[in-house]
Amino acid sequence: MPPIYQTTTYAQKSPGVHQGYEYSRSHNPTRTRLEENLASLENCKYALVTSSGVSAEALIMHSLKPGSTIVCGDDVYGGTYRLFTTVFHEFHQFIFIDTTDKVLVEKTLKENNVDLMWIETPTNPMLKITDLKSISTIAKKYKVKTVVDNTFMSPIFQNPTSFGIDVVLHSMTKFINGHSDVVGGCITLNSKKDYEKLWKLQNSIGPTQSPFDSWLVLRGIKTLNIRMKAHEKNAIEIAKYLEGHSKIEKVIYPGLKSHPQHKLAKKQMTGFGGMITFFLKGDIKKSKKFLSSVKIFSLAESLGGVESLIEHPAIMTHASIPKKVREEIGIHDNLIRISVGIEDIDDLLKDLECALNKV
Repeated sequence: MPPIYQTTTYAQKSPGVHQGYEYSRSHNPTRTRLEENLASLENCKYALVTSSGVSAEALIMHSLKPGSTIVCGDDVYGGTYRLFTTVFHEFHQFIFIDTTDKVLVEKTLKENNVDLMWIETPTNPMLKITDLKSISTIAKKYKVKTVVDNTFMSPIFQNPTSFGIDVVLHSMTKFINGHSDVVGGCITLNSKKDYEKLWKLQNSIGPTQSPFDSWLVLRGIKTLNIRMKAHEKNAIEIAKYLEGHSKIEKVIYPGLKSHPQHKLAKKQMTGFGGMITFFLKGDIKKSKKFLSSVKIFSLAESLGGVESLIEHPAIMTHASIPKKVREEIGIHDNLIRISVGIEDIDDLLKDLECALNKV
């Protein structure tokens, strides 16, 4: 294991002559090792790691000139929506659209002077999939930079830069770390100019990852490949079980043939991930009853850990999105989101069965 350089400052040979490290807000050897690891995983030249996924998003927003126009997916993580609409709306203009609609994307880019396009794929929580190759081609036509939040798939199942995307973002809190004990974010990219701009902002503003947390994420990455495959294996079984259950209205999972973009998922992803969204037959009371009845699944926000989590987006992760907007994109009161862990599949299925029996 690499050492933890729990170090704030570094000795210099003479004034202004150092050995690559001056102060740990700027650089730290443990963090450097993590950044090199992440850049390699995403097939990129550069990486920055930050204190949270949202702080990584904020760095990207700060890197844009004031008054920029950002086209953003209409179904994104609630924290992303909150950041854009309650903080950065004072500096930039945001246009929320369905990025899976290629015709709409081209129309929007053509009619607006767009600086950046922000994409989640699969989206959170509706698991809509954007055609990365097509969208990156359209964006380049209009000289628009692209960012993909790749948190749900991790670098194991999807590498957006392979399809022409400029910047890839992750909440490392989720699958990359995988043990629900670190909050962190990362940005990977190939442009040296953009990397240097982001690094200067990070150094000035200060949202850096601590040495110990960087070390923990490096530990998590050692099992990322086998964890992602274990998440997927369990998720496929659970998705099939739920799809055949009489108390379930609809199941959304990219690995099911019933998913409207199943073929696209197979084309641009090497796995289907561990996230499942489904609609329970019933109202908010039944949803609460079901969610309060699970024992092995933890009723909690976040995702991507080795343990299975279950949550209610309208009340929990996406509560910051206005109800009208939530319902327009399909987040209704009977919507449940599962982050499938790596526990024994029989235990997970039994837990869901017992909870459904109480509804």
